[in-house]
Amino acid sequence: MIEIKTPAEIRKMRAAGLVVGRALEALREAAVAGTTTKELDAIAEDVIRSAGAVPSFLGYQPHASVPPFPGTICASVNDEIVHGIPGRRELRDGDVISVDCGAILDGWHGDAAITVAVGAVHDRVQELMRVCEDSMWRGFAAAALGGRVSDISAAIEHHVRSQGAYGIVEEYGGHGIGTAMHQPPHVLNYGRPGQGPSIVEGLALAIEPMITLGSPETQELDDDWTVVTADGSVAAHFEHTFTMTPDGPWVLTALDGGAGRLGELGISAASG
Repeated sequence: MIEIKTPAEIRKMRAAGLVVGRALEALREAAVAGTTTKELDAIAEDVIRSAGAVPSFLGYQPHASVPPFPGTICASVNDEIVHGIPGRRELRDGDVISVDCGAILDGWHGDAAITVAVGAVHDRVQELMRVCEDSMWRGFAAAALGGRVSDISAAIEHHVRSQGAYGIVEEYGGHGIGTAMHQPPHVLNYGRPGQGPSIVEGLALAIEPMITLGSPETQELDDDWTVVTADGSVAAHFEHTFTMTPDGPWVLTALDGGAGRLGELGISAASG
């Protein structure tokens, strides 16, 4: 069942989203050469718990055959696409790290991710990050009340394909979110418009394109969590939680509600 929220419940999700947004801003500043991914994890947990929230990911176990996730964040470096486990790995100049973060506040979830360059990175990697993030915002811009979820998917794919030969990861995508971190519907990062559930007021979605500099094929490591590119190419991952209102999209995990980036695309964002 797709969970439809009341305006009051969406405001609670906004509060959780702001916790996530602030945690990611702290991590963006802290992701420098010499920092370990475990140190980033500790920063995120401190920001989340200091706000009276709890980490969504810590102890998360989708089914019994998978061990509980041991971190507050997913920290995925270079060829790691998603679900990297934080640990003793030190970031080095030229790395890129994708940080996925979630928080629960008053029973409601926020979920977002950023990819950060550590020091100077190759121009192709910088462009990969730009295309991935821009595709997410194009997805939000394509959403409209009465439209379909795959309108978002198609807009993401169209933008990525228009920018070059990037691999769009197919096995993983966005999702509904609310009283649980992962809810229906599943949101692909490719496809035809006009398909899937209707976009209605009160539907909240986490939109998260993942693209690579090479093949879209993936492999899961023996830790049962970390997903890497099959060809070793660098990956990028961006995510925000959003909802549609009569006044436009409201990006619940963006500190400005999405006003800045959506405004650049000629879209008015809801202020909440």
